[in-house]
Amino acid sequence: MNEIILEVTNNIIERSKTSREIYLNRVKEASNKGVNRSKVGCSNLAHTIAPMNEQEKELMSDKVTPNIAIVTAYNDMLSAHEPFSVYPSLIKRTLLNEGATAQVASGVPAMCDGVTQGYEGMELSLFSRDNIAMGTAIGLSHNVYDGAIYLGVCDKIVPGLLIGALSFGHLPAIFMPAGPMPSGISNKEKALVRQEFAQGKVDEKALFKVEAASYHSSGTCTFYGTANSNQMLLEMMGLQLPNSSFVNANTQLRDELTQEASKTLLNLTEYKNNFTPIADIIDERSFVNAIVGLMATGGSTNHTIHLIAMARAAGIIINWDDFNMISSVTPLLCRLYPNGSADVNHFRDAGGMSVVISELINAGLVHEDVNTIVGRGLKNYIVEPTLKENKLVFNKGAIISRDKDIVSSVEAPFSNEGGITLLKGNIGRSIIKTSALKDEHLYIKAPAMVFSTQDELKNAFKEGLLNKDFVAVVKFQGPKSNGMPELHGLLPSLGVLQDKGFKVAIVTDGRMSGASGKVPSAIHLVNEAAKGGAIALIEDGDMICLDVKKGTLNIEIPAEEKIRRTIKKVDLSANHYNYGRNLFSSVRDNISSAEEGATIFDIIGKERN
Repeated sequence: MNEIILEVTNNIIERSKTSREIYLNRVKEASNKGVNRSKVGCSNLAHTIAPMNEQEKELMSDKVTPNIAIVTAYNDMLSAHEPFSVYPSLIKRTLLNEGATAQVASGVPAMCDGVTQGYEGMELSLFSRDNIAMGTAIGLSHNVYDGAIYLGVCDKIVPGLLIGALSFGHLPAIFMPAGPMPSGISNKEKALVRQEFAQGKVDEKALFKVEAASYHSSGTCTFYGTANSNQMLLEMMGLQLPNSSFVNANTQLRDELTQEASKTLLNLTEYKNNFTPIADIIDERSFVNAIVGLMATGGSTNHTIHLIAMARAAGIIINWDDFNMISSVTPLLCRLYPNGSADVNHFRDAGGMSVVISELINAGLVHEDVNTIVGRGLKNYIVEPTLKENKLVFNKGAIISRDKDIVSSVEAPFSNEGGITLLKGNIGRSIIKTSALKDEHLYIKAPAMVFSTQDELKNAFKEGLLNKDFVAVVKFQGPKSNGMPELHGLLPSLGVLQDKGFKVAIVTDGRMSGASGKVPSAIHLVNEAAKGGAIALIEDGDMICLDVKKGTLNIEIPAEEKIRRTIKKVDLSANHYNYGRNLFSSVRDNISSAEEGATIFDIIGKERN
């Protein structure tokens, strides 16, 4: 094993000792022998089975065979989740043939950041994660289930489902993806037209035509943003069938994988004498493997928030220093949009997760001896699902990339370090995605231009005020201010300026999209402006120095000048009502910092500062 990976793992174990022990003791306390519905009364059980057919009722009444919960994030507005409409019936039929039953225990919200991006609804996006976790817990609280199947793909949905699943750590769990849509128009062409629209070179009709050719059918969007990073993480953590994430939606192979996952979950219940609850799969090593996967594939920066929140649900405490240390020794193995031109379908065809996991195991960068839903050992994930005579088989997976422009090797990586770096300095701590940055953009020193909203920056661009070197400081965008919406809509304008030869960058306490790329962006800054962070003191003209290689972010003003300044109050009230935002005031009041997972949930056994 790589020494740094071992050091990070041991640091996390030591840091988490007390909270992890409390979590595991609570899981043990919640565990029952036999099926869970045998503990409920006759009236309770009658309510449980009332809508079932006679065969299901007979099985349920015997109180011997397992009953499986389905927690679904289905809606037919979200392309990635539309395929889930048929999953419950397929799962139920599959399990019934195996002598077990299943019920939809809960439906949780699933919002599309692609729809809300740049608009008021985006201010609920991050908050929805903890709401999903609570919705998951509400469904499972009926306590008549012996395992759970989780149906979710996109940004906040999978993290929310996993937080909820870990709160029921005594139950076996499996996650099922829907799969990506087929490839549409190239990501490079889409990005180009977006920039042309920002400059007024093409009209809205032309832009829409390109967008519709990119997002064109059911299935997950094909760029490597947060949704597809979620799927990668689930495989790295052993919670999803091997190399199954990027099999296309609405295909026979996808249906076969759904049936196989249902039977795999059943085999983890006590019914099969192979009882393996999720708490026996997820540990500190699981999260280290997940972070390594994130760095090796150039995944979404959103997971520097979500992984922290997910880990805390299991009593495990990770921080940005862990991410940074892992990034320093993890080579970048993948070139996927926005870090390249390929999409996840091309990634799959190049060998996908099988190649990535094989490379990481051979380099000693991941813990191979971990538990997974398909047995002990991450080597079980070096396989490739396919159909043989209309039946699912897992063949030996590729260990050498079929396209080295998309998936490389540890010996010849695209970069010697991972795709995300921690920046520290007198403004605070922040995260920057480096996997898509050119060398000339790793160092930016330029005067600040300060904005309090996205629209202020967009309007300045339209008015021609930004044709110069500058660092856009976009403050009061953190979780306590307005829910930390993604600021992805700023990138076409800044990309245009960058292409003109200007040195530009972003510093913000907000987030960027998981699809963000070529503009250097110091994001998730803590402390945020609403909590009195130094970003709130920055004024127009202050010299900002962003140095990725040194890992620093500083404002170059005399200390006495910084002390003299007072925070100029910004009226945020307009962000706290309409579009449902008023319903989340208690979340804004109680949410933790980005480095603490931007969550309303306390660490197990600990009080938040």
